[in-house]
Amino acid sequence: MADKIAQVSKKDETDKTKKPAVKAAADKKEVAPKADKAKAPAASKVAKAPAAKKEAVAKTPAPKKEAAAKASVKKETAAKTPAEKKPDAKVVAAKTEPKKAAAPKAAPSKPVPAKSALKAPKQAKTPGPKRVWVSDGTVRGRLKARFESEVVPTLLKELNYKNVNEVPRLNKIVLNMRIGDIKDNSKSIQAAQKELDAIAGQRSVIVKAKKSVANFKLRENQPIGIKVTLRGAKMYEFFDKLVAIALPRVRDFRGVNPKSFDGRGNYALGVKEQIIFPEISYETVEKIRGFDVCVVTTAKNDADAKALLIKLGMPFKA
Repeated sequence: MADKIAQVSKKDETDKTKKPAVKAAADKKEVAPKADKAKAPAASKVAKAPAAKKEAVAKTPAPKKEAAAKASVKKETAAKTPAEKKPDAKVVAAKTEPKKAAAPKAAPSKPVPAKSALKAPKQAKTPGPKRVWVSDGTVRGRLKARFESEVVPTLLKELNYKNVNEVPRLNKIVLNMRIGDIKDNSKSIQAAQKELDAIAGQRSVIVKAKKSVANFKLRENQPIGIKVTLRGAKMYEFFDKLVAIALPRVRDFRGVNPKSFDGRGNYALGVKEQIIFPEISYETVEKIRGFDVCVVTTAKNDADAKALLIKLGMPFKA
């Protein structure tokens, strides 16, 4: 009996202890639905919110599409308008260009014409070639200046030419020196070349033999002479030096031969000594050498060529 009572009491205690747990569980069950109810509205709001956004999104594209359509229409109009406006830009540019060109016309007060007017008389004051004094007393360019100012008008009247270009003129002067002692001394051509270069004022050219001649002890391509061709200012300078300085220094000089014309208006004379020119020093001369001078003119006959050379100062025999 005692055991049964103890078991009953234990059951009561367990039931008591279980009742609060059951109550707590029941309370929890009651609270849980409340919490679910409280959360339910939030969930419903969340569920509703995307739907509202979707509706808003579904509503908004319509105005955007309209804006896009308007933008496309504007682009099409903009693409069409530049082609129509291009000629307008060209017209505007064409209108502005004459204005720029007209700007210099509106400045007549500049001193440019006054300067040009001052330069003109300066050019008129210095006609002909420049004259430079040389140590030997001659003047460079004086013969050419005298030919243009004095000789041409006088020949035009005396020879009855209708045109100034018909008046004969100097074309060129050729100097030719033959070296016969080159077979004995091969270095003699170098000394002769230096002397002829000094006389002519121009670099000379060595002439070589075209054939071999046993009697003259001459081989092919052997240097046998020197030549120089003068034109322009150097030609006039050499002629002036020959006539005014070199020929008067010849011993017993009585004039040059008037019959040395070739029938075509060209004159040739021979110089026996190169020391008559002021460029050659007698102390440094290795050997006395002579050379030929050929004056080529534009004259059609010997009479016109002789008249030209007389006016230039060539001393012919009487």
